[in-house]
Amino acid sequence: MPETHVEPKDRSAARSLLRLWPYVKPVRIRLSAASAVAIVASCLSLVIPLVLKWIVDGPVAHRDPGGVWLGALYLLVLGIAEALLFGLRRWLVARPLAGVEASMRADLYRHLQRLPVAFHDRWPSGQLLSRGTTDLMLLRMFLAFPLTFLLVNATTILVGFIILLVQQWTLGLVLLVPVVPLVILCSVFETKFAVVARQAQDQVGDLTTVVEESVLGIRIIKGFGRNRSQALAFRGLSQRLRGTELDKARLLAGIWAFITTIPELAIGAALVLGTIQVADGDLSAGTLVAFLSTALALRWPVESIGFLLAMSQESATATERFFEVMDVEEERDTAEASSQQHTDGGMVFEGVEFRYPDAQPDSVPVLTRIDLRIRPGETMALVGATGSGKTTLTALVPRLHDATAGRITLDGTDITTLRREQLRELVSVAFEEPTLFSASVGENVLMGADDAGEDELRRALSIAQADFVYDLPEGIHTQVGEQGLSLSGGQRQRLALARAVVGQPRFLVLDDPLSALDVHTEALVEAALRRVLESTTAVVVAHRPSTVMLADRVALLSEGRISAVGTHQELLRSNAEYAWLMSGAGDAPEFLSTDGMPAMDVPAEKDSTR
Repeated sequence: MPETHVEPKDRSAARSLLRLWPYVKPVRIRLSAASAVAIVASCLSLVIPLVLKWIVDGPVAHRDPGGVWLGALYLLVLGIAEALLFGLRRWLVARPLAGVEASMRADLYRHLQRLPVAFHDRWPSGQLLSRGTTDLMLLRMFLAFPLTFLLVNATTILVGFIILLVQQWTLGLVLLVPVVPLVILCSVFETKFAVVARQAQDQVGDLTTVVEESVLGIRIIKGFGRNRSQALAFRGLSQRLRGTELDKARLLAGIWAFITTIPELAIGAALVLGTIQVADGDLSAGTLVAFLSTALALRWPVESIGFLLAMSQESATATERFFEVMDVEEERDTAEASSQQHTDGGMVFEGVEFRYPDAQPDSVPVLTRIDLRIRPGETMALVGATGSGKTTLTALVPRLHDATAGRITLDGTDITTLRREQLRELVSVAFEEPTLFSASVGENVLMGADDAGEDELRRALSIAQADFVYDLPEGIHTQVGEQGLSLSGGQRQRLALARAVVGQPRFLVLDDPLSALDVHTEALVEAALRRVLESTTAVVVAHRPSTVMLADRVALLSEGRISAVGTHQELLRSNAEYAWLMSGAGDAPEFLSTDGMPAMDVPAEKDSTR
C-alpha cells in the first residue's frame, strides 16, 4: 500500500481547502448569495433582544397591554423571516454544490483512466474508491454548511459583541475575557483533530479495500473455507476504525465542553454584575434583559466553533486525499503524432531495457538489451519460463509501461512519437486474465474498436469461437455481470480474444490467449485465428506447443534477455531450454549446461507436430 499519510505539523487546513477554489469558482455567486442570506437571517436573531428591551422598558413598564401584543407581533415576524431566509439559503446551495461534487468525481475518474498502470499496481482500489465517494461527500457537506457558517457565525459574533458593548461596555468586557483561552484551546484541538481525522479516512479506505476483495474473491473464500479468517481480518480493521472514531469523539467532546462551559461562566458573571447595577439604578431592567438575551443568542455561534472546526479539518484531510491522486502525473505523450513511415517495417525492439518505476536504481532490470525484429505480417511466439519477463515485454508495445532504455518501432515509427490514443488504435491486446465489465456481451467486445458495427462483432465472435453468446438469454445483449463471473473462464477468454480482433488491428499482442480453453475449442480457435494472423503483425506469449504452432518464428526469453530466435523445429533441435519448456519435463538444470546447450539427451517433445 502506498504511503498516504500526511504529517499535519507542516500542514495548513486553509491552504488545503483553498485548492477547492477552481471547483467552487463557477458557483461562487450562488454561494456568496447564500452566505449573505444566512448572515442577514442570523443577525435578525440579534434584533430580537432589542425588541425585548423595548417591550420591558416600554409597554411592560407603562402597563400597556396593546404595546406588549405589538411587541409579540414583531417577534413573530422576525422569527418567520429568519426561518424563511435560512430555507432560502438551503435552496441556493443545494443544486450548485451537487454539481461541484459531480464535477470533482468526474475529474477524478477521468484522471484515474489516464494514470500509468504502475500507479494502479501500487494503490489499493479501496483507497481510490473512498476518495471518490466518502471524501467527496465530506467536501460537499463542508461547502454546504461549515464554510458558510464559519463566516456567518464569525459575523454574528462580531455584530453581537458590538451590540453588547454599546448596551453596557463594562458587562461586554466581562464576556470578552474568555476569548483568549478559547483561541488557544481551538488551536490545540485543530492540531490534534487533524491527526485522527486523517487516520480515520485512511482506515476507511483500507476497510473498503478488504470489502471489495472479499466480494470479488468470494469463490476463493468459500472454496477454501476462509470465511472466519476474512471475518477476523475485517473485524480487526473495523475495531481500528472504531477506536479512531472514538478518539475523534473524545476530542470533540472535550473542546465542546470547554467552549460551552467558559462562555456560560462569563454569562453568569455578567448576570450577577448586571443585577447589582440594576439594583443600584445604574442599569435599566430592559437593558439587562436585552444584554442577556443577546449573550444567549451568541451561545450557538460560539459553541458551534468546535463542531465547525472538526468538520473543516475532516474536509481539509479529504481535500488532501483527493489531490494526492489528482497531483500524480498522467501519462504524457512525448511528441506530436507522426504519420511518417520508414522502410524498416514490422515490430522492432532495439536495445530495450525495463525496470519498474518503484524498483531500486541499482536493481537488476526486468528486461535487458532486448533486440528483436518481427517482420511485417509475421507472427512471433514469445516463450520463456515463468518470471522471465514475457508479459512485461508485451505490455511495452501499447505503452502500458514505458521502456527504461532503448526503443520500440512499429513500421519504422518510434512508439513514443505516437499519441497513446493513436498507438492503441494500431495495437490490440488480449491478456491471459480476461477482464469483462458490467455491460452486455456486445458492448464488451466492441470496446476493442470504436467504429466497429454488428458485422464486425459477429465476425470477431466467430473467430474466437464464441458462438455460445447466441444461446444466452438475450444473445449478444445479455449482461455478463461484474467481472464476467457469470461466464466460465474459457468463455471469458474467448470474449477477450474477440475484443482483440474485432477492430482488425495492424498489430496484435496476445498473452497466452488460449490457456483456459479445452482441447477441441482450442483447435477451432487456432484454425480461425490463423486467418487473422495472416493479415497482421503479431506477438503471442505461448506456454504450450499448440499455441507456438500459430507462429512463424519463436523468440526464447531467458532471465530478461532474448537468448534464441528461430522456428519451432530449429529451437527444438538446438536449444535445450526451449526443448525443456516444450516438453513439460522436470527441473531445467539437468537438461542445461552453462552455455545453454544440451548437457544430455533431450526428452522427446510432446505434441510438437500439432
